[in-house]
Amino acid sequence: MTQVDTAESGQGGAGRRDTGAMTWRARIRRVTRAASRPGPWKRGRVLAALALLLGLFMLLHAKIPNRIGNLGSLVETFLPWFGLFIPVLLIGALWRRSAFTVAALLLPAVVWLNLFGGLLGDRSRPGGDLTVAGHNVAAGNPDPVGTARDLAASGADVLALVELTPQAVGRYENELAKAYPYHTVQGTVGLWSKLPLSDIQPIDIQMDAGPLAATRPVDIKMAYNRALRTTVATDQGPLAVYVAHLGSVRVNPRAGFWTDHRDRNAQALGKAIAAEQNERVVLLGDMNGTTDDRAFADITSQLRSAQVSAGDGFGFSWPAKFPLVRIDQILVRGVHPESSWLLPATGSDHLPVAAAISW
Repeated sequence: MTQVDTAESGQGGAGRRDTGAMTWRARIRRVTRAASRPGPWKRGRVLAALALLLGLFMLLHAKIPNRIGNLGSLVETFLPWFGLFIPVLLIGALWRRSAFTVAALLLPAVVWLNLFGGLLGDRSRPGGDLTVAGHNVAAGNPDPVGTARDLAASGADVLALVELTPQAVGRYENELAKAYPYHTVQGTVGLWSKLPLSDIQPIDIQMDAGPLAATRPVDIKMAYNRALRTTVATDQGPLAVYVAHLGSVRVNPRAGFWTDHRDRNAQALGKAIAAEQNERVVLLGDMNGTTDDRAFADITSQLRSAQVSAGDGFGFSWPAKFPLVRIDQILVRGVHPESSWLLPATGSDHLPVAAAISW
C-alpha cells in the first residue's frame, strides 16, 4: 500500500508540475504576442492613409481637373455625400482599435464641417417682403392641373415654371389665372406673378445651337427658348427676375460627365446677369447642377444662394422620390433671403423650391 501510494503520489506531483509548466508557457506566449502586437498608434495604417486621402480629396476638390470626363464637376455635384465615408472609416478604426486612424479622421471631419457644417442647422428667420418659388414641372407630368393647384396654394407672390410643353401651358395658365393675374411664357419657361410685370424679354442662352441657329425662324427659336428676364413691380421698388432652365447633363462611359450644353448655357446666363442694371436681382430655375460646381462660377460670383444663406438643411430637390442633389436654385443679389424651403412633391420628378426675401 505504501509503495502504491508513493507511486501515485509521484505521478500526481509530476502531473501538477507539467500542468504548471504548461500554464507558465501559455502565459509567456500570451505576453510575447501582446508585446509583438502593434500598439494603437501603429495599427490601421491603411485606414489612416484612406482618411487622409479623403480629407485632401475634399479640401482640394477645386484642383481636380475637368479635362478627363468633367471629373471635377462630377465630384463637386455630389461633394456633400463624401462625408458618409467618415463614419465608415471611424467604424473601421474602432474595430481595429487604431488611435492613429481616429486622429487622421480629424482632417476630413474638419474639412467637411468647414464646407457644409453651416447647412446642418436652421438658418431661416421670420419675415420677408416677397415670397418667390420655382419648379421644374416636368414635360411628362401626368397631372399638370394638380401641380398648378398645389403651387398656387403655396402662397408664393412670384412663381417660376420651367420645362413647360405646348400641350400643358394652357392648363397652367387656366389654373393659375385667379391667383396670378400677371404672367408671361417664353418658350419652355414662364413666370406667374401677383404683381405687375414689365420689360419682359427672352434671354438667348443657346450658345451651342451651332451655325444653323442664325437661320432658324424666330418662332422656332422661341419654341425652344429656355430663359427669360422681366421686372416685377414691388412696393419696395423694381425687382429684376430671371427664369432659366439650363441644359441637361449625362453620365456615360465614353464622355464621362457630359455637361457641354449646360456649361455654355451657364456662361451665357452669367453674361446676361453681368449686364443687368437693376441692383436687385432674383434668378429662379433648374440649373441642372449644384452651386458647388465650378461651371457656375460666372453666376455664383454675382449671386448668392438663398438656400445656403437661409435654408434648413441641404434642400436637395432632385429626384423627388429620393433627393440627392440641389439642382433647382434660387439665387439673389441686392435682397436678403430670410428663409428658404422645399414645397411638397407634385407630379414632377423635381421638388418645388421657395424662399422669402426682404429689402
